[in-house]
Amino acid sequence: MKRKVFDLRAWPRVARHTQTVTPVPGYVIVDFTAHEVGRTLDVPFGDRTIRILDHGSRWVRVHPTGTGAGAIGDALTVMLDAAGCPEQLYVDIHAGEGVGGDGFPWIDDLYLDVIADWQEGWRVSETHIIDGEELEEAVEAGLVSPALAEAAWAHARKVEEELRMGTYGPLGVVRGYLEDPYT
Repeated sequence: MKRKVFDLRAWPRVARHTQTVTPVPGYVIVDFTAHEVGRTLDVPFGDRTIRILDHGSRWVRVHPTGTGAGAIGDALTVMLDAAGCPEQLYVDIHAGEGVGGDGFPWIDDLYLDVIADWQEGWRVSETHIIDGEELEEAVEAGLVSPALAEAAWAHARKVEEELRMGTYGPLGVVRGYLEDPYT
């Protein structure tokens, strides 16, 4: 597994940005706005390509604080365009999380991710589980046990189902934050 810290301040693609970290009950929210981008970022989503990073893009990370190290969990990043319209929901599946002494959240990444769109009315209409090949390579390399990989797949399917049903908890947290930021 690889440890990932959600701190985008040194991202080479972005020339000018703002970033805040806000603790809320049960979560840490990292709110990153890319004011000036050196290189845009386009990614595949199903049968189309979407732009998730451009001038004015905003990424809001809703990171749980109660799972702890060694437990299967997930963390949500919402990618918004310059007008504040959602482009993509991105859920990291992990095997442990926490918050460093610097206030930034970290995860022990299990390679699998769930991506989703986000329609008007806070509805998700399309989801995909991605990066399964990365998880398989990690299993083959001995970085992740087969049992942990199986648990990651089960958790990703659960997250995907909750997103489609509108019951995924972190989505409500980000909705509350975007409608009335905790400041």
